[in-house]
Amino acid sequence: MHSLLTQNNNINIIPIKAFKDNYIWLIQEKLNGIIVDPGDAKPVLTKLEKEKINLKAILITHKHHDHIGGIEELINNYPNVKIYGPENNQFGFKYQIVKEGDAITVSGTKVKFNIIETPGHTLDHIVYVDKEHLFCGDTLFACGCGKLFEGTHDEMYKSLLKISSLAPNTKVYCGHEYTKENIKFALSMDADNYELNERFRRLQDVEITIPSLLQEELETNPFLRVRNSEEFKLIRKRKDEF
Repeated sequence: MHSLLTQNNNINIIPIKAFKDNYIWLIQEKLNGIIVDPGDAKPVLTKLEKEKINLKAILITHKHHDHIGGIEELINNYPNVKIYGPENNQFGFKYQIVKEGDAITVSGTKVKFNIIETPGHTLDHIVYVDKEHLFCGDTLFACGCGKLFEGTHDEMYKSLLKISSLAPNTKVYCGHEYTKENIKFALSMDADNYELNERFRRLQDVEITIPSLLQEELETNPFLRVRNSEEFKLIRKRKDEF
């Protein structure tokens, strides 16, 4: 699939911190901005105003409040903003439903993304991907994966397989800063993994550990290293109890 993905040149990706450990992502092309998963409007509005960026679009990965809670206020400030997201009749705002295999081009920009459905964390979860960037919400984390609130272990395993098949140099932009805790868990399972130990050392004093590279996840993330959904289920259960 990754041979079919779009190349987005001239974009700059900026983390906006929210709540305790959330990341809202700002994708900037010149003076245009696209926001991924705005759980809180305030830090987004502050950033857009400071950088004089015009908000063109909002990309939603899933329905959890810490990923969509700021949307109403952003619409109030940017009434023409275009919103993309998974099918969900609970959303109280107008938006374009996107599904597996869809490609979107953000109006007024050259930015394009492909959509992959990744049920598991929630049933409606989708991710946005181009040749070099993956915005994966709470499906994949740096050295971890999302908890299963709605999907089955088999669904989540298959969703992670889809992500694993992307180009190894894909940069992974997830929804939370959980990396160090995730690495501790991974080391409890795989203490002799050289790359994992290197990752642990390298990130000791790093505050923002995202993005990671998919290659790095394939080498160190226990949830991408399992061979089947039964193995995935065992490790997910161990992580939940860790």
